[in-house]
Amino acid sequence: MLTLIITLLIIQLIILILYLGLASVGHRFFIHQIYVSNLLKLFEYGQRGVERINQQLQQQKRRRRHSQQQQQNQQQQQQHGLKRTESQDSTDRNSTTSSSMDSDYNTDSAFNSDSDDNSDNEVPESFRKNCSMTLRLCETQNRLQLSTVMDFTSLGIEAIIDDAVTKRFAAEELKTWNLLTRTDNFSHYRSFRLAFIWLCGFLFRYLILFPTRFFIFIIGFGWLTFVCTFLGLLPDIRFRKTIQYYLLIHAARILSRSFGSIINYHDEENKAKPGGICVANHTSPIDVIILHCDNCYSLIGQSHNGFLGILQRIISRSSDHIWFDRFQINDRLAVSRRLRQHTEEKKMPILIFPEGTCINNSAVMMFKKGSFEIGATIYPVAIKYDARFGDPFWNSSKYGYLRYWMMMMTSWAIVCDVWYLPPMTRQSNESAIEFANRVKAKIASTGGLVDLEWDGQLKRQPVKPEWIKQQQWKFSQTLLSGLDNNNDNLDYYHQDDNNNQQQNSHNNCDRNENFIYTNFDVQSAKVIKARIHHQQQQEDDDESGPLKMKEL
Repeated sequence: MLTLIITLLIIQLIILILYLGLASVGHRFFIHQIYVSNLLKLFEYGQRGVERINQQLQQQKRRRRHSQQQQQNQQQQQQHGLKRTESQDSTDRNSTTSSSMDSDYNTDSAFNSDSDDNSDNEVPESFRKNCSMTLRLCETQNRLQLSTVMDFTSLGIEAIIDDAVTKRFAAEELKTWNLLTRTDNFSHYRSFRLAFIWLCGFLFRYLILFPTRFFIFIIGFGWLTFVCTFLGLLPDIRFRKTIQYYLLIHAARILSRSFGSIINYHDEENKAKPGGICVANHTSPIDVIILHCDNCYSLIGQSHNGFLGILQRIISRSSDHIWFDRFQINDRLAVSRRLRQHTEEKKMPILIFPEGTCINNSAVMMFKKGSFEIGATIYPVAIKYDARFGDPFWNSSKYGYLRYWMMMMTSWAIVCDVWYLPPMTRQSNESAIEFANRVKAKIASTGGLVDLEWDGQLKRQPVKPEWIKQQQWKFSQTLLSGLDNNNDNLDYYHQDDNNNQQQNSHNNCDRNENFIYTNFDVQSAKVIKARIHHQQQQEDDDESGPLKMKEL
């Protein structure tokens, strides 16, 4: 018995060494394709079971609702029959008292028609409609009206119902159940068959996949530490750069097997070259490992503490990485200076995630302009994960890095596609922000992601006042564009303002009028009109100055 156990352990060790050896040279087993295809079939079977259970629950709800309606109808019919018998008994009594009721009604002063004219006197003053605060204007005039702010109202309601920004900072909901308790709606509690499949998957992931991947992680982490320490002792010569390229890629490929990565690279001829800057959308820290499996980069990013900080200090021994604190202005200036120097010296390509935070791989948010001001060649990269096999999004506000890594190890697999896009350069008449937006749009369209203009730092910080002022400025431009087309109407409106307020106060309360304006709008229109007039005078003075000098 002991001999059999030792033999099985030796066979497993040989298979593991063979697996890591082939993985280190970028080879993919045919078992990966069989594993992924069978998982998809299992997910489809589980989804059909979930849909069948949901249909049964809906049918039960319909039957329950139908029975409740029948009971209510029977109760209403019984009550209606009782009311009929009671009404027949009371007809005689009502006929005897009808004459006295009519006489009382005719003599009651509270219901006279004369009181309708004075009904406003009975209404409290705070509830009356203040007709003096409204003005009725012509329907053709372009003024600030209620419909002007309806766009903002609809946007506010949409933000409450479905916020397009906040939901990017949480794990995306899956359309199908992938037999993981972290992404389901307790579907395994509804059916014994689904519960059995989920239990088998749970045992397979935690008793087979997790120990194997954890062992691979220990080997990969130890090998990465040795490689970085060894490279740090070598002098900066050409041989060091060559061996550094292959050893770091080798270590990254072993680490990628610790979370079951299956990576598909597209258009590898567009990979970043020395002296260039590689920019990519950011979902997780494993983005670095996935990109390092095919190329070698120098990293620029936020400095961290804990286990992730230990990793940063280890890999800093082998290459010129730049770690900074994005909230320190001095650090950002130093990073920009070192970034320019690094690209000019034609060192290893720099890998940057311009979003500055992790997004759930459903959208691309605003790119910081710092890396696009250097003038170097930009190599865009689009990374798209298949969340059906495992969600790689790291919610740093909810999970630590070690727990996140354990979640990756206990997932089915991490399947992703990487697209290397053609290099892009900044045009002569293009600003850094416009260039960043152009690169971001290209990445979003290639990866099938949503292109958003919002800053990813909204995950940790409130909305900046500059963004609020920008929205206010856009709204003011729409108002001014309408006022420029109706300056004549403004003059007429300014002259007849007092007369309309005094003489037409009763007509201002007309309910058939389409547009009602307040006195605040009157004053706002006057101020805007005065500013436009003042601007026109200044422009006329500036133009007439040179003409007067010529005449003299």
